[in-house]
Amino acid sequence: MSTAFSAEPTSGREWATAVSTQAKTDRKIIFRYIKEFQPAFQRSTYPNRIIITWRYQSDSGLPSTSERTRMERLEDLLEPVTEKTGLATLVLVSTGENLREWIYYAQSEQRFFQALNTALAAEGRFPIEIHAGRDASWKSYEEFRKGVRE
Repeated sequence: MSTAFSAEPTSGREWATAVSTQAKTDRKIIFRYIKEFQPAFQRSTYPNRIIITWRYQSDSGLPSTSERTRMERLEDLLEPVTEKTGLATLVLVSTGENLREWIYYAQSEQRFFQALNTALAAEGRFPIEIHAGRDASWKSYEEFRKGVRE
């Protein structure tokens, strides 16, 4: 996986991007992830991993412009009720092979789902699936980071 850094400090975090090319299909998967957290950030505050998945169909493996716009809308709706309140932090977004995934780490699954339902109540339905579970050691995030060549 190759990396391109885009320093976008958001609340003291530095975001980066990485691209992986699938050997069999030569199609790309694009990753946007937090490269650096602010020094005071406490991972232990966020022991619950929430994965939101959005499946789509595309010959290229990447979403169409209109679908990508809806995905961005979903993320924009969630930011004020998760990130800005301190309830959760988005750490990784992957897009490719007909799937977008957002990985959040949250203080509480229940509170995250309540915030998500509140944020999306006025919108039409989004074609998402949600998977949640404990990951106090941030194993998913750490495994991803180990795979990134810098």
